[in-house]
Amino acid sequence: MWQPARLAPPPQKFDAPRALWYPLRPPRQPHSWRPPDCWRGTRGDTSIKKAAAKAPIQASTEYRANSDIRAVSVRVIGADGANLGDLLLSEALRVAREADLDLVEVSPNAKPPVCRILDLGKFLYEKSKKDKEARKSQKVIEIKEFRLRPKTADHHRSFKVRDARKWLLDGMKVRVRIRFRGREITLPEVAHEDMREIVADLADVSHVESEALIEGRTMIMMLAPGIAKAPA
Repeated sequence: MWQPARLAPPPQKFDAPRALWYPLRPPRQPHSWRPPDCWRGTRGDTSIKKAAAKAPIQASTEYRANSDIRAVSVRVIGADGANLGDLLLSEALRVAREADLDLVEVSPNAKPPVCRILDLGKFLYEKSKKDKEARKSQKVIEIKEFRLRPKTADHHRSFKVRDARKWLLDGMKVRVRIRFRGREITLPEVAHEDMREIVADLADVSHVESEALIEGRTMIMMLAPGIAKAPA
């Protein structure tokens, strides 16, 4: 006799509260990303600029003056250049105040340190003026360079020599550099011959300051402006 198939029993109901069916998750945090400090201040953010503007500007000087002097006793030179001898710092400051001038430490490494009574502002101005004039008087010699290869064509080398002549007449030094490639390093006499020809072409406006030497795969020679003096 036919009988219906048995069905599986229905699943048992989960009696736990619904809140325990799924794992708990923390509440979503609000968006808190902010750009790194290196990005800030480039556009629209002026906080860094404002902070820098509020920073006090301190006068930088290489001389200690007045209350900045740390020595207990100092050797004092008066405003007229007279040596006032060794005085306590408090006494030296009193003398400077009476003259309405400053006490400036000019030789801190001396024992005791040497101080002068003078006008600090005027002293620093005159010193900066002298330093500026000294920098102007210093002659800076510029070094130019041209490069060649062994067996460089004569017409190509003539252009290089022409430029070197102009530089030498302007008071510049010229570095001649010959670069070896491949097996050219086995024929240094060819590069020496090129160097001798360059020296001969520029002999009327220059002299050899350093002879041609090989450094690695390069031969270098230095020419200086002016004709070499004949030995006495």
